[in-house]
Amino acid sequence: MVLRMIVGLLLTFAALAIAGRRVWWLKRLAFSGQPAPERVAFARTHPGTEVETQLTEVVGQRKLLKWTVPGAAHAATFWGFIVLLLTIIEAYGDLFSRTFAIPGIGHWAFIAFIEDLFAVGVLAGIIVFTVIRIRDNPDKEGRKSRFFGSHTRAAWVVLAMIAAVIITLLIYRGAQQNTGVFPYPHAWAFASWVVAQILHPLGYGVNSVLEVVFILAQIGVIMAFLVVVAYSKHLHIGLAPVNVMFSRRPNALGPLEPMRSNGKVLDFEEADPDTDVFGIGKIEDMTWKGLLDLGTCTECGRCQSQCPAWATGKPLSPKQVILDLRDHAFAKAPYILAASDEARDKLPEAVKAEAARPLVGTKDQHGVIDPDVIWSCTNCGACVEECPVDIEHIDHIDGMRRHQVLVESAFPQEAATMLNNLERRANPWGMAEDRRADWITELDFEVPVVDGKIGAEVEYLFWVGCAGALDDRAKKTTKAIAELLHTAGVTFAVLGPMEACTGDPARRLGNEFVFSMLAQQNIETLNDAGLAAGSGKKIIASCPHCFNTIAREYPQLGGNYEVIHHTQLLAKLVEDGKLKPVNPVQEKITYHDPCFLGRHNKVYTPPREIIDAVPGTTAEEMHRCKSRGFCCGAGGARMWLEERIGKRINTERIDEALALDPDTVSTACPYCLVMLGDAVNAKKAAGEAKENLEVIDVAQLLVRSVRSGSSRGEETGAKP
Repeated sequence: MVLRMIVGLLLTFAALAIAGRRVWWLKRLAFSGQPAPERVAFARTHPGTEVETQLTEVVGQRKLLKWTVPGAAHAATFWGFIVLLLTIIEAYGDLFSRTFAIPGIGHWAFIAFIEDLFAVGVLAGIIVFTVIRIRDNPDKEGRKSRFFGSHTRAAWVVLAMIAAVIITLLIYRGAQQNTGVFPYPHAWAFASWVVAQILHPLGYGVNSVLEVVFILAQIGVIMAFLVVVAYSKHLHIGLAPVNVMFSRRPNALGPLEPMRSNGKVLDFEEADPDTDVFGIGKIEDMTWKGLLDLGTCTECGRCQSQCPAWATGKPLSPKQVILDLRDHAFAKAPYILAASDEARDKLPEAVKAEAARPLVGTKDQHGVIDPDVIWSCTNCGACVEECPVDIEHIDHIDGMRRHQVLVESAFPQEAATMLNNLERRANPWGMAEDRRADWITELDFEVPVVDGKIGAEVEYLFWVGCAGALDDRAKKTTKAIAELLHTAGVTFAVLGPMEACTGDPARRLGNEFVFSMLAQQNIETLNDAGLAAGSGKKIIASCPHCFNTIAREYPQLGGNYEVIHHTQLLAKLVEDGKLKPVNPVQEKITYHDPCFLGRHNKVYTPPREIIDAVPGTTAEEMHRCKSRGFCCGAGGARMWLEERIGKRINTERIDEALALDPDTVSTACPYCLVMLGDAVNAKKAAGEAKENLEVIDVAQLLVRSVRSGSSRGEETGAKP
């Protein structure tokens, strides 16, 4: 008895010392990052939200269960280990007393049943994981495997150790049943009882030895597992709840975070280039939450499997970005944590070489992240949506973009024209401001243009957006919306030449300075017009990027407004009977979810309600839709960048649509309208799509059904 107690405690203390040393090192590394006081402040001021999040995301395994089979296997393993904490207590109790039972519950038959049930559940989960990893072997599947680029050998070690935890548990419990010291009714511990029957012929003496050996083996495996967790990707077991606690709420989609330096929002007028941090230029420029993200990655590859850039042959894998940053952070850690310059000079050459690597740079420059990686990102949010541990990939990628643009002046050349146009003309195409009202002259009714303060009789300001006012295809949507609002008796006005780009393309490209300039200009215009929150006025945005920026990013600069997307208002007008779609549209339609309307802002239902309300339509979903919708390729300022690597993202999306043989591809975003329209035109030219296939906004579809005499392809809202 004394010997096994000594051995068990020695194993425990040794493992705790080794793992504890690693945890302390990881803590020091994490807190070498920039402050993130807003994360702590939110957690402290919203305890109810944090409890709910932990229950749904961590305990409830919400995101993991979206992937039915692997999700169920992970949930069984996770919940199993929570329940099996009881068996760990029992194992340590058995070191001191063979007849140990947990006080108060140690003899409940139900506890014996639950412990064995979850032990079997964990084993079942391990078997499922094994089959999945064999099936999705990256050596065979290549880029198609979500485990491509992951450290797969470590995963096999961990699977083996988890299996060993359960096997040693069942053997020592079976031996205990045969030696008469098992604290529960035998039959209720059904799995242990089966093992006991197998071991029973060995006799009391052998079972006594097995009891001792496998109790120590159980403790030894658990302690070894603790050490492995501290030194491997399975850090997520301990870090995931912490990372989820300090993640952005309600999620890390929608707005980008403002640029911060030393924990404070950066003021460009007072910024000091020598002391302030401009984006992420080196690993220490990440916040401690960003560094926590790196340590929390499970290498599951769910983000990678959903990334449109990765799916079309580009070098961007959201998972690999996190892993490369993590590996770099760990390799550079001795340099970061060194107490002085003298201590850094004494470091091995390999560490100093790692510290000298640029964070973003080509292979010739020995960069950690290749420039093509960060410029391939469309900001679609699929990675963030899928990540089960709430890693904020977009914030890190756009943080590196900010540094490249603002400090290094290193960005795709074609973006320079767009940025110059934004600065000179406040729109990406560089068109004259007065062109913003040209579409109004094509209508057969008046649209008021705000001159000063918006009229008291006006319910809504229609924020047209640059594309909606200046792009010929998007102008058809603008006119359709205007006609529908006019038909429904909704009073609205527009800013016309006073409207400027919201700054979304500049911000997503990384030029926070231009974004700030445009945003402040628009905020001043909107406030002067009487649109501030509490005014009773609402803003309608037809572009999801404008919608997201005004509603969710302008509050960072003091601009608070009530903003709705045009599909939300049109669906409500149809529901209220103010718009009556009566003319049948006999078409098969598939709807494409814009990323910044769907994933980023969770608006999925209104566009579909509009389609369903039009008589004659037959709607069919593409296999990637709603929260798993596939990007058109225009977000993240990619609308103005050339797509030179791999297959075009818009072509990939249209190929999915063509598989359904639709008459119409519908969407609710001018960017998507242009990108998908270009892909359809290319397919028609190649003879791969029928000539009558068109891409339209749901507003154009609705106006055809509402407007008497309207026909397919007609210029909606135009003067006769």
